[in-house]
Amino acid sequence: MSLGFTPGELGALREHGIALFADRVLISVQPPLSDARIAEIEAACEGPLPQALLDLWRLTAGGELAYDLRARMDGNEEALSWTELFYDGSDQYRDLQGWIEHEQECAQEAAAEDGGVWNGKLRYLPIGGFEYCDRIYVAMEPGPRAGSVVAWKQGLPGWTHALQQDGIATIAPDLYSAFAALSLETDPNEDEDSPGVRVLEYLDERVSDHGMPQALADRLAAFYRRALVDWRGPLEAGTLADSPRLAGLALQHALAKDDAALVRLLAAQGVRFDVALRGSAQPVEIALMQHAYAAAEALLDAGAPVSATAIHRFDRKPSPELVQRLLERGAVGDALGVARCAACGSPEAARLVAQACGDGIAEAYAEVRDSMAGSYQEDLRRVRAGKLSHYLGADGLAERVFNLREFSL
Repeated sequence: MSLGFTPGELGALREHGIALFADRVLISVQPPLSDARIAEIEAACEGPLPQALLDLWRLTAGGELAYDLRARMDGNEEALSWTELFYDGSDQYRDLQGWIEHEQECAQEAAAEDGGVWNGKLRYLPIGGFEYCDRIYVAMEPGPRAGSVVAWKQGLPGWTHALQQDGIATIAPDLYSAFAALSLETDPNEDEDSPGVRVLEYLDERVSDHGMPQALADRLAAFYRRALVDWRGPLEAGTLADSPRLAGLALQHALAKDDAALVRLLAAQGVRFDVALRGSAQPVEIALMQHAYAAAEALLDAGAPVSATAIHRFDRKPSPELVQRLLERGAVGDALGVARCAACGSPEAARLVAQACGDGIAEAYAEVRDSMAGSYQEDLRRVRAGKLSHYLGADGLAERVFNLREFSL
């Protein structure tokens, strides 16, 4: 028996493009690397390939992963996309040799910029990630960090709450531990945004179109769901605050469901509300962005901090009472805040923000209003022409334009 599956069952899974490694499920797997190819890659690196990577590549040289993974980068709480294992012969975003050559070029350029000559050996070997924006590396330089797994994430300068420069974080001391760090933060049977939906759909397709036994698919799905993180048990035990990661997941659930009662329970257990929860965004801002206004009120009751730009986060009609509380707690009133509230159909809230702005707000608002209305109007034109899909739809965009044009100070 291996991981609860017989050799015959593991063979059957492999026939359907599925492999198990370090208690995690890989789908759409590729053939293993040959010893000759492994030796070729090792020759390009500073040190020997770690045993864990050899074990993985001798099982499969590529495939898909569908799990959640997080790391702290530059003070941000970043979600990492490790959805692919690179392999030879893939397209440009998953091609193993292509990424090796990319790293070789970068290393050579860096050495030249420092006035030196690169020795031709890679210190970090790229093995997976997602397209061009997230990559996973294995450290190849001899020493105490050899074999550790490092994540790189592309920065997005100017994007609110995103990394403003490229971020790097060590996620595990070895590849086995890196796979153990992969988890399911939400149940794919309950959350359509869970990465696990991809695995369940893959299994359904293998059963319906390729003859995979339903019983085997069910067992594999149950095995896969063992990676589901449990924050409810510690919540019931009253120990949730002892685990910041679990507390963060519970809080994210509360905001996603606009569950004020859960927010109050988390507050009673001492969960912190003054830390980055998504990127650099703290809980109040996330609640506002997700229209979780009841949860936002509960956060304010618990003393959660309010950012100066909180009112900019509204994208659905806010109550004047909530806006007033935000202003009292440190949110700054400005022309953009007035326009956000007006566009979302809350003129009373917009006037409260305007009152906090002082002299000159009418002129400043008119400038922001015209720019915002013009942007909505252009999106509306493209939606009606069939050239753009917008979350507001044509009616929603038209309503935003109308609200801005009708509102006056």
